[in-house]
Order: sequence, then structure tokens, then C-alpha cells
Amino acid sequence: MKTVDLLKSASNTLAAGRRITTGQLHTAFENIANANSAAKTQGAEPYARKIAVFGLVVPDSDKDSVGRVVRDHSAFRTRYDPGSAGADQSGYVKLPNVNTTLEFMNVQSLARAYEMNMNASDAIDKSAKATLDLLK
Repeated sequence: MKTVDLLKSASNTLAAGRRITTGQLHTAFENIANANSAAKTQGAEPYARKIAVFGLVVPDSDKDSVGRVVRDHSAFRTRYDPGSAGADQSGYVKLPNVNTTLEFMNVQSLARAYEMNMNASDAIDKSAKATLDLLK
């Protein structure tokens, strides 16, 4: 395989990684935005945390790498608020199953991963330019 082909393949793989990271960030931000969305009516379910699920990543494909987003089925949090329209018979309101601390940690980790990915892409671009300069 030629050096240029290897560099192109590596660049495509990194691009697929960025698409995955972007999908994960979008999901984490949506979870954070809805972390305090309580049930509005009695018996209603609040926002359920979402998880980005990925299939096999094909590096040379422009297809969206986020396969699908699924609902987290862990238990909802509850808060005693008998005056709320969403309160049950015991006075408890269901709250989303989102742990904002965990979501913010995910965002930090994903931001670092994205940054490292961009640094690797820059290194590949420099290698490609150096290779082209050698071929002149």
C-alpha cells in the first residue's frame, strides 16, 4: 500500500472517530439539558437518560457513525414534592435518571478525545505534505 493511501486511510479513520465523539457529545449535552425535567402529570415518566450506541465503524464511509440512541432503563430519581402536578399518591415526583456529574465527566473526556483526534489529524496532514514535497 502506498504511503499516500495509508495517510488517507488514517485520516478517514480519524474522521470517523470525530463523528462518533460528536454524537456522544450531543447525547451528553441533551442529558444535561434535561436533567431536571420532572414528570408533569401524575403517572407520567420524566426524561430518560439517553446512551449513544455504535455499530461497526467503516473508516472510508461518510455514513453517520452513531448507530442509534437508546433509552437508559435505570431507575428514575424521586423528590418529595406533594404540591407538584406530577406527584404520586405519596407526594413523590419522578425525576430523570441523569447523573449530571457523570455527564460532565463524559463531556470533559470526550472533549479531550476530540482534541487528541484533531492533533493526530494535523500530524497526518503534515506527513502528507512532507511526502508530497519529497515526491517533487
